[in-house]
Amino acid sequence: MSARVVQIVLFVVIALALRATAVDAQTDAEARLAALNPDLEPHFEELVDGVYVASGYGVSTIGFIVGDDGIVAIDAGAAQVTTAKALEELRTYSDAPVVAVILTHGHGDHTGGLPAFLEPGQTPQVWARANFGVEGSAFAESGITYAAVRGRRQAGFLLPMEMRINNGIAPAMPPGGGAPRGFQTESKEVQPDRLFAEDRIELHIGGVTLQLVAAPGETDDQLYVWYPEGRVIFSGDNLYKSWPNLYAIRGTPYRDVKKWSDAVNMMLGENPEFLVPGHTRAISGADQVAGVLAAYRDGIRHVFDKTIEGINLGMTPDELVEYAKLPESLAGHPYLQPYYGHPDWAVRSIFTGYLGWFDGNPTNLHRYSTKDHARRVASLAGGVDRLLEEADSALNEGDAQWAAELCDYLLALGEHEIHAMLIKSSALESLGRNSANALARNYYLTVAQELRRSAEKKDD
Repeated sequence: MSARVVQIVLFVVIALALRATAVDAQTDAEARLAALNPDLEPHFEELVDGVYVASGYGVSTIGFIVGDDGIVAIDAGAAQVTTAKALEELRTYSDAPVVAVILTHGHGDHTGGLPAFLEPGQTPQVWARANFGVEGSAFAESGITYAAVRGRRQAGFLLPMEMRINNGIAPAMPPGGGAPRGFQTESKEVQPDRLFAEDRIELHIGGVTLQLVAAPGETDDQLYVWYPEGRVIFSGDNLYKSWPNLYAIRGTPYRDVKKWSDAVNMMLGENPEFLVPGHTRAISGADQVAGVLAAYRDGIRHVFDKTIEGINLGMTPDELVEYAKLPESLAGHPYLQPYYGHPDWAVRSIFTGYLGWFDGNPTNLHRYSTKDHARRVASLAGGVDRLLEEADSALNEGDAQWAAELCDYLLALGEHEIHAMLIKSSALESLGRNSANALARNYYLTVAQELRRSAEKKDD
């Protein structure tokens, strides 16, 4: 072991000891995320006569329409306990029974609270599209379970609560405390019992007339609810106050980006005066709603169109990420900030969604294994000791991304494993704390925590 490597080992040990007592200043990215928190607090409002919105009680927004003969709920929240709190707030305005629940899609953060609507003597109708829960079914049928591991990392469920700021479009909540547990409701007491396959249907429930419109986007089973009398749209997860999650880093089947933009355009065509998103607070005023919908549509379409244009020019995913940047007119819009989804991830997803994994460069048809590639890189660097030195230097110079990449080579080779884990952990922690995307932050910090714990076990 070289003298330089010995210095690195000592540095890592000392740095970890100091880390236990150090209180780091808030980064700019953390300040941006923290600034969202006031609008993510519990908020109950009467949007227009007879229409109520509960946001921030759990991780998703719940809408209520009070009719002459009952209440229609749009989405059910993530957990019975938080949905019950929203329903309790509604009871200060109306004692009418909940006669129907409309599920905008099958994600658990919109369905898990269904049991809260099972009041004595009441069994509400539960409406959804005929392909309800298709995303969760795809995972179950394929046997894929690792997406759940990635989902916990993305959500930050394994992190101490003090390390979590929010989830970009929702407050940070512990598992079981209002956070999603899966892709479909786990409740066996209430399941959708009214399914429709048409593009649009009109319902008359509880003295309320509304329309359910098929709107594939974040999920293929997505719908939006149009309430003409109040001119209110309930968008589900096709819109919220962040760049949309056109690709989720937990892993999903391809989310059809073109259909998503079309769905937003359909909502714009209804000419609503109020919009209730699947997450974050409601939007009021016809001009304001139209402006948000138009920007959302245009942002999604721009990324899609530029990606397709670049594909037709023979660009690889790495090149497309640089090519399909949003113009300044859209990049600064408050509803297109990458707090939850990210345009770069969308670009890569569009490429693989249409063309699959091969980027068109024949060099990549049969690449070296990760270990063989790492061995060659280490040789080029002058050996594994030198590679470790470079990783340490990169971290000290503030190039956390390069430090993490160099550590990946060492980990692939099983060389300087503990020290590579610790350096990579510090690099990921830096990347996470400097990311204003809540999901990326959670993922970085969770894997950093996993690496540090693995290194500690190996060192025992």
